[in-house]
Parts: sequence; C-alpha cells; structure tokens
Amino acid sequence: MLKKLALAAAISIATPIAALAEEIKVGILHSLSGTMAISETTLKDTMLMLIDEQNKKGGVMGKKLVPVVVDPASDWPLFAEKARELLTVHNVDVIFGNWTSVSRKSVLPVIEELNGLLFYPVQYEGEESSKNVFYTGAAPNQQAIPATDYYLEELGVEKFALLGTDYVYPRTTNKILEQYLVDKGIKEDDIFVNYTPFGHSDWSKIVADVVALGADGKKVGVISTINGDANIGFYKELAAAGVSADDIPVVAFSVGEEELSGLDTTNLVGHLAAWNYFQSADTEVNGTFIESWKARMGDERVTNDPMEAHYIGFNMWVNAVEKAGTTDVDAVRTAMYGQEFPNLTGGTAVMLPNHHLAKPVLIGEIQEDGQFDIISQTAEVPGDAWTDFLPESAVLKSDWKDLGCGMYNTETSTCVQLKSNY
Repeated sequence: MLKKLALAAAISIATPIAALAEEIKVGILHSLSGTMAISETTLKDTMLMLIDEQNKKGGVMGKKLVPVVVDPASDWPLFAEKARELLTVHNVDVIFGNWTSVSRKSVLPVIEELNGLLFYPVQYEGEESSKNVFYTGAAPNQQAIPATDYYLEELGVEKFALLGTDYVYPRTTNKILEQYLVDKGIKEDDIFVNYTPFGHSDWSKIVADVVALGADGKKVGVISTINGDANIGFYKELAAAGVSADDIPVVAFSVGEEELSGLDTTNLVGHLAAWNYFQSADTEVNGTFIESWKARMGDERVTNDPMEAHYIGFNMWVNAVEKAGTTDVDAVRTAMYGQEFPNLTGGTAVMLPNHHLAKPVLIGEIQEDGQFDIISQTAEVPGDAWTDFLPESAVLKSDWKDLGCGMYNTETSTCVQLKSNY
C-alpha cells in the first residue's frame, strides 16, 4: 500500500513537470505604464499576436508557446529586476523587449550573467554588441546617417537643431551626428544641441531657440531623438509657434504611426520620420500583416516599425529553434547567423554575424491621416554595430560567428570585451 501511495505521489508530481516540458516560455519585457507606455504597449500586443499565430501553426518543435508578460513601468532599474524575474522565476527561453537604450543597458548585465537571449526591436545608438542580444532595430547607419544625408542633399539644410531626450541613445547618436556634420563641412556654431528629461512638457523656449537659429536666413532642420510622450508637447508647441515643415522640417527617429495616432496631425503635415518600415508600404505581405493586426486589435490600431522588428526577430527565432532542435541559448545563437526572413516592405531581412539585420532605410512624410508617404527608400543596408564616423569606433568590428567577439580591434587584431557595468 505504501508503495502504491508513493507511486501515486510520484506521478502527481511528475505530471505537471512533464506538461511544462511541452511548453516554451517567451518573456515580454515592455512598459505598460509610465512615460513609455505610449510606445511599448503596442509591442506587447504585437508579441501576443505573433505567439497566438505561431501556436495555431503547431507551436515550435510541436510545443506550445506561453507568453510571460511583465511591466517594468518605464522604470529603468526595474527593467533589470523584471529581466531577472523572467529568467530565474519564470524560466523563459527568450525575451522580446525594451524600447529605450537606458532600459536595454539596465537589462544587459543581467542577461549576460544568466546567459539569456534578448531581441531588441527599436532603433538605437549602436556602439554595442552583446552575444546575448539580437538588435532587430536600426543602427545609426540605417537611420540617423541616411536622414542627415537627406537633409543635406535633398532639402539643403545648412543649420541643425539636434533635440533629444536626456539619455544614452540621443546623446550617443548626436555625438555621431555632430562629428558627421562637421566632416560634411557644417560649422560647429551651426549645430544646436539640446536635451530634455523624459516626459518634458514645456517646449516654448526650445522651439523659440530653434526658430532663432535661422535668423540669418539659413535653412534650419531639426533632427529629433525625443522619446515617449514628450513628443506630444513638442509638436503642439511647433504648431502653436506657427512653424511648418516648409519653414523648419523635423525628422524624427522615435515618432511613428502609433505616436501620431494620439496627435492632431493637421499642423504636422510635411514633417518627416526615418524608419525601416511604414504601415503605408504597399506590399502583399504587409497587407496581410495589417489585416491580422486590425482583426485582432480593431480598425483604429496602426502598425509601426518596431512591430515589424519584432515580427522579423520572432520569426527568425522560431526558425533558429527549429533548426537547432532546442531552445538552448548557445545553440539558438549559432542557428541565428544567416537567418533570412521576408520583411514587410518587399525585401529580405538577413541576420548578420554582428547580431544586426540588413534592412532598407525609409523616409516618410507625415500625412493628415497620421500615416506616412514614403518619399525615399533604399535597398537593404547592413547594420553596423560600431560607427565609422568616430575614430575610436571605426577600428572596431563585431563578429560573433567566426571571431566570437563583439569588439574586435582591426588595428591590433585583438578582442576587447565590452564591460556591462552601466
């Protein structure tokens, strides 16, 4: 009798464990509250849609995908805590998440310590390459540099206002852009740089300073790395000051369809954004994606660039797991190199050995309906982890496939390890 009871107890314990073994847990690390919720909630919804669709296809390796959603609440240290919770409490196999670079920097030491795997879907400043991160958003050479070239070559901009939120992405991006502009012959006195905190709302003086920059008659352009809901106040102040895109064009790197859906776009027509995807891309695959999204979320919900980055990254991860036959991080990482998947704009995304994608660069012009008219599009551009426009970075190369190094110095032929003590 005792043996039967022991056997029954063993079965009751083993059965849930066996059931869990048939699941693959996917961590979703996006702010659902706080200043970044305006942008990140949509990415949580995107991941839930992608997971549901994959489960309808039979899951991955015949196993059901189970989303584990946490809310780091736009609190940068909390991102690290939630990442640790996902990896050690929930035992997720992969994490899709983050928006701001400061949140990614917060998470980086945790996922490297615990050998987790993060897919990061938003444009960023580059100057980083971790073996535990796949960067599916744009590097500076896939967004900021092409946008600057468009200003110089197509719009004849002679003076630049670099306006950003005060954290690592805007500051590093603008450091690169300042050097790039000087190399292009723009005088340092013709470059105005300003940073504001997250959630900043009083833009009157800053907009006045930008307008004053063009007092000598030279063409002024704004390059905006303003993030989150601070964009609402910035664009409203532009409109209040009577500044049109013809007067002073703004090209934004963090304003897409989702952010515009909360604004009166009447006075924003003609301003620009640089991304690698717009909802207005006229392709069959994008039409299918939009249809699926609206069927799930409602006709009023729009798509945007970071959604496409999650779409590409998620499908590449699925294919890599199937190829590796396991969710083991090291095996999946190896299987990721060379992964190809159709993007939503008609080309093919390719995962490079530096953990960045080859992506097209698109510049869109804001329309009254909150959509973008695509006025410029390139072929796929390989993402560069280390910029060519800063001397200290130009000598660095990232190659995790053959060199096993994210900071390989091509002059000294040595590997320098990036320290994750942010």
